[in-house]
Amino acid sequence: MSGRVIVLGAAGRLGRIAAEAFRDAGWTVASVVRASAASRVASRTELIELDARDAGGVVEAARDADLIVHALNPPYTDWPKFALPYADAAIAAARASGATLLFPGSVYNYGPPMPPVIEETTPMRPGSRKGRLRAEIERRMQDAADVRVIILRAGDFFGGAGLGSWFDRVIVKNGRVTYPGPLDVVHEWAYLPDLAAALVRLAAIRSTLSRFESFGFPGHAVTGRQLVAAIGRALGRSGMGVSTMPWFGLRLLSPLVPIFRELSEMAYLWNEPHRIDGKKLIAAIGEVPRTPFDAAVAAALDDLGLISARRRRG
Repeated sequence: MSGRVIVLGAAGRLGRIAAEAFRDAGWTVASVVRASAASRVASRTELIELDARDAGGVVEAARDADLIVHALNPPYTDWPKFALPYADAAIAAARASGATLLFPGSVYNYGPPMPPVIEETTPMRPGSRKGRLRAEIERRMQDAADVRVIILRAGDFFGGAGLGSWFDRVIVKNGRVTYPGPLDVVHEWAYLPDLAAALVRLAAIRSTLSRFESFGFPGHAVTGRQLVAAIGRALGRSGMGVSTMPWFGLRLLSPLVPIFRELSEMAYLWNEPHRIDGKKLIAAIGEVPRTPFDAAVAAALDDLGLISARRRRG
């Protein structure tokens, strides 16, 4: 089952991979990006140069769409300014076109404290500004009674080209490993090619779903120690050293450095164990796409140019 899909934020980490996944599954894909990001869109997709803050332009671009993927994700420091307007534009576009709106949800909606297992019925009690914004986006989508919505909730992203996740911005930045929390705490990760494949599978069964559906994506729930070990195996550095995140210094400087403030707000995610339950998704699509963890970590490091040609051949 396919059709025409509009990917909002198609030059971003998830947006580009989602555009490629839908294209390869036989969909007609339109990649919506700012003009400055046009060079980063997936090949063999239609390029639509548009600032997503132009709600009218987004509505017009999606006029003949069967599906809209809302993959817009502003930088941490811009969330208060853009997160809700982006979501409102996507909802308006889905309403005008009759398209199904597909949205990658986050675990930010929960905690602190974090529930150890996150299910679709787990109450949302966000304690951060970003968590409250995420919860409000989903509330607006659910309240849009004339819009069909599918939310697929996932953990922290890794894999794919480009920068912008905890994996590449913090943990393996400059080839050194810095872990943000205790190494024995379980943290939920989503390998982006797997997540995109699941989005395609959900889109294919959209007509069988209720108007508003939420699913959890069970990616890789692993401890920091397991992640560091997988990185070491991929890089050929057994027993590699690990630095700790300088949270005290980040908090001290947060009034002066906005990104430090935004990072510090999410520190709890690394201190409290959590994983996503995927039983509902499995019931809907069958076996969930899941690249073996070591292979996913190695591919993500290769995407970042951190694996040498010798290691790649081996």
